[in-house]
Order: sequence, then C-alpha cells, then structure tokens
Amino acid sequence: MSSTDPCPEDHARAVLRRRGVAVEAVLLAPDRAHAAGLRALRRAGGRIVAAPTRPDLVVDGIVGISARGALRPEAADLVAGISAPIVAADTPSGVDVRTGVVHGPAVAAAVTVAFGALKPVHALAPAHCGRVELIDIGLTLDAGELRAYADADVAARWPVPGPGDDKYSLGVLGVVAGGDAYPGAAVLATGAAIRATSGMVRYAGTARAAVLAAWPEAVASDGVADAGRVQAWAAGPGMGVDGAAADRLARVLDQDLPTVLDADALTLLAEHPGLLAGRTAPTVLTPHAGEFARLVGPVGNDRIAAVREAARELDATVLLKGHVTVIAAPDGTAVADTAGSAWAATPGSGDVLTGIVGKLLGSGLAPLDAAACAARVHGLAAARAADGAPTHAAAISAAVPGVLRDVLRG
Repeated sequence: MSSTDPCPEDHARAVLRRRGVAVEAVLLAPDRAHAAGLRALRRAGGRIVAAPTRPDLVVDGIVGISARGALRPEAADLVAGISAPIVAADTPSGVDVRTGVVHGPAVAAAVTVAFGALKPVHALAPAHCGRVELIDIGLTLDAGELRAYADADVAARWPVPGPGDDKYSLGVLGVVAGGDAYPGAAVLATGAAIRATSGMVRYAGTARAAVLAAWPEAVASDGVADAGRVQAWAAGPGMGVDGAAADRLARVLDQDLPTVLDADALTLLAEHPGLLAGRTAPTVLTPHAGEFARLVGPVGNDRIAAVREAARELDATVLLKGHVTVIAAPDGTAVADTAGSAWAATPGSGDVLTGIVGKLLGSGLAPLDAAACAARVHGLAAARAADGAPTHAAAISAAVPGVLRDVLRG
C-alpha cells in the first residue's frame, strides 16, 4: 500500500517480485504515485489492484515520515480489513513520528524497517512498530535528538568492584523512605539499592525495624543528621508529606549531595518548590504522570518536549515513568528507555527504581547515566520477574542481580 512517498516500498515490491513473490500494489493516491517505482514494479511483473486479495504479507507505505494525524477514511478502511502481518516502511502510517501519539486509525505493524536511523516513534510507540529493524543506507548522520541505552551502554557504565575496592569506594547511599503507614516502601528502596551494587546503604528513615528485619546489612540511624557520611541520597517513597517529612527532606537537600526524589518527596517539592533553590549537586526526579502534573503541569501528547522543558525549568534530570520511560537532563539531552515492561506497573515498583538510581548516583555516575541505566535494568528485571504473568515489586527487585549478571557478561 502506498501513496505519496513510495520509493523504498516500491523498490521492495520490485525486489520481491524478481524473487518470485506475487506482488500487488494498492495506490491510495494514484495521481501522486512515484512513476519510476511503478515502472520498476510493472517490469518485474507486479500488479496494480484496487484492493489486496488475501495477502500473506503487507508492506505499509501509506504515508512518509513527514505526515501527521490519523489515517484517512479510505486508508483506515483498507487497513482494518487486513489480517496478514504488516511490515511498515520506516514508520507505521498514522502514528506521529516525533511523539509516538496515535490520534485515530493507524497501522499496527509486526515489523518496522527503519531506514538510515531510528526515529522517536520507534521507541515511543512499540505497540504499533512491532520489532524494529534498522537498515544502513549509507547516510552520515549527526547524533540523534533522542538516545536509547542498550545493554552494552549499561555494562560500560555500571560500577563493578575491582581488587582495590571496599564497601565505601563503590558508593554510600543514604535512604529516607517509609514510615508507620508504608514501611514496605523503605524495605523495597533499601533492598534495591543493596542489590544494585556492592557499596554501603545507610537507612535514615522512620521504618528502621522493618528495614533491618529484611536487610540486616543496611546501616540504620535515627535520622538524616545522624546518618554518617553518605555520597548520595534517595528520598521519598512512603516517607509521608507532613511537617516532619518536609523537615527530613529539607535536611537531605541541604547537604547538596547527588539526590533522587520520588513519590512523597515529589509531592512535598510541588508544595515547597524552594527546596531545590541553591543546590549545585545533581538532582534526579522520578515522577509518574500525576506527580509530573503537580510539579510542572500536564504531560500532554509530546512526552519528550514536556520532560525536556521540566528538566530545564527545575534544573534537574527528570525521569517520567511509563510504559516507555523518558528521561531528560537540563541541557536537553533526552533518553527513551526501550526495555520497559508493562508488568512494571505494580505497587512498589517505583520504590525499587528509586533505590537503583540512588545507588548509581552514590557510585559516581552522572545523573542522566544513573537514571537511564537504572531504568533499563529495572525494565529488564520486571520482564524477567513477570515471565508473561503478573508480578510484584519484591520479585522485580530480586531479579536485578540476575539481569546485571547477564548485562555485564554481555
């Protein structure tokens, strides 16, 4: 199927026909069809038809990468009647290339063949792109506007102990999480941090008994002021939003160490935006869409633009959680996590992510690297813990060491 941008798909049809495959082409805009491509198709024995006749495979070339909006009615009706697998040429038609947003009828491809470079849609709309295959067509490209971390990128950055390391040199993380209402949040955040690297974790919240019962290797104190030397902080999950919690958060941020904030800490930050004033150390914020809205306003359709603007406005690295997690640094550098799993959408999962991000900050990773590496490992751990069935946050945390073993071994 093609309309106004048919060069790659017309070439594909001609090649398939020369290999003995019966090929039919449906022209949705015959007056704008690519003449040379049609001549090549006809010379190879392909046919132009009004509608496909029970195809085994369909190549989608309805619109090009500059198109916007949903499929038009004629194209939508044609796509709706297809039961065969669809291979999208470059991007699936009807899906916004820049934002991955689907406003109406669109192609859901089994495979998308990307030419020359990956586009934002390939990370942001996995349900419509299917498996993405990148084809080198000889282009020389500048660095893309949206990055993604593969396993090799994580392995190159993840802190691994060497012969000269000890429990301090891999980073000491302070955790302020949990309380009488949500002691489990403290257990999950602390446990994930312990599982993420070999360094020390100091717990400085109000769920000390629960944390030490689950993680006797954690070092617990009576509060932030008594925690001892730490190199980064993770604060927020289940800590509460009352005055005492606000005071603990202020004490954490006043230390001006690398810090990740989640959950209740984000609620407090929305109420007291001055808490970040004067900080020079990196701050990572990990909101879901509701927390993001309280901080800076609704996400809207363009998640990348929204996260970039929030990072610039807050002068912090912002990790917007979702099926596709999007991360941006204050300088506009953006990352989309391609390892996301829908099974990660379970209570306490964000507490696990907070612990991992915090531990990487404590180990000295730059905030964008810490957030992106943590998001990928967290997504892979969620998929492994679920194995195609519902899972829970503790199981996601437990899967982290196995995921790291595989990632680090390459």
